[in-house]
Amino acid sequence: MSTAGSSPLGAATTLAELTRDPHARLALLREHEPVSWLPELDGWLVTRRDLALSVMRDAETFTVDDPRFSTAQVVGPSMLSLDGAPHARHREPFTAPFRPRAVREGFASFIEREAGRLITELPPAGAVDLRRAFAGPLAVAVVTEALGLVGTSTATLLSWYDSIVASVSDITAGHAAGPAGTAAYAQLRAAVEATVADRDASSLLGSAAGHLTLPEVASNAAVLMFGGIETTEGMITNALLHLLRNPGQLALVRADIGLLDGAIEESLRLEPGAAVVDRYATRDTVLGPVTVRRGDLVTVSLAGANRDPAVFPDPDRFDVRRENARLQLAFAHGPHYCLAAHLARLETRIALQYLLERLPALRLDPARPTDAYGLVFRKPLSLHVLWDRPV
Repeated sequence: MSTAGSSPLGAATTLAELTRDPHARLALLREHEPVSWLPELDGWLVTRRDLALSVMRDAETFTVDDPRFSTAQVVGPSMLSLDGAPHARHREPFTAPFRPRAVREGFASFIEREAGRLITELPPAGAVDLRRAFAGPLAVAVVTEALGLVGTSTATLLSWYDSIVASVSDITAGHAAGPAGTAAYAQLRAAVEATVADRDASSLLGSAAGHLTLPEVASNAAVLMFGGIETTEGMITNALLHLLRNPGQLALVRADIGLLDGAIEESLRLEPGAAVVDRYATRDTVLGPVTVRRGDLVTVSLAGANRDPAVFPDPDRFDVRRENARLQLAFAHGPHYCLAAHLARLETRIALQYLLERLPALRLDPARPTDAYGLVFRKPLSLHVLWDRPV
């Protein structure tokens, strides 16, 4: 049974490589060291799908409830950083609005209007960065609508998000967080309190306040803000990149728009917006070929698990007709499965359909190539495209 000292491939793995282009390295680890100790990570990296599932399903052995969990250091305990009964208590008040029917009825029309507005406002030159001009603004608008914060504009929400994420990132990198994140979270919390006091009980936050304290409602609102902006922006941008990079697959989708759902699942498989999730071992345990010690960081590579050839034949190929693409783990698994997965799928589907229908001959700008980038959250830093203007 291997221990932390016997992972030669892990010892040679750098976080810089995993940030830039991780997939060849993840394939090597998955084949030879599916649970590998990475000194630069100071923890284990799990890359095989069956082992990833076992970690995410077992919250008693592999927990998020640990003082090192960076998000909780900024916004306090939430459904993201708790397990067991406390996790269920925090999550339950938010589940009903994110069920499939409620999502369609509550958000479809808004997403369609907002997507249409953003496309109308694109510059007439037929060239733009769609991440900054479309995917990001759409994600922020939908989160603003979902939270329903009284008197809060999308610009204000985005400024809070940027400051809080910067603080979380500083902590994750081992640095002290600056004061901006704390100040932004205080403003978010004040807006949550005002919303609960002002809105009727049918609102998302007002309803949750019947079951949680105001600080708990605020911490979970922050978590919903993270997920709704960061990963959904990445989901839209990554899916568009995959389609535009694969003209044959794009042609299939254009000929049968019903294949768009498969394209989205396949994009999630190839490049999940959140590439990893962290857990902490609560006891000594055997995980695959290794012994994990109590207190060890165990990072699950969703990106690695999603390209496991034991489950996905020819795993690096983008195939909108892949029959088992929905076995991808981009939304995690187990108790912490993404609460708003249905909303993210609906938002991405509408976004892509509107772009493909309304921007003729949409294509990547060959003068400004791009690729997904990031260690934890992966998406192109920009997505420059061209399209034909009507004559």
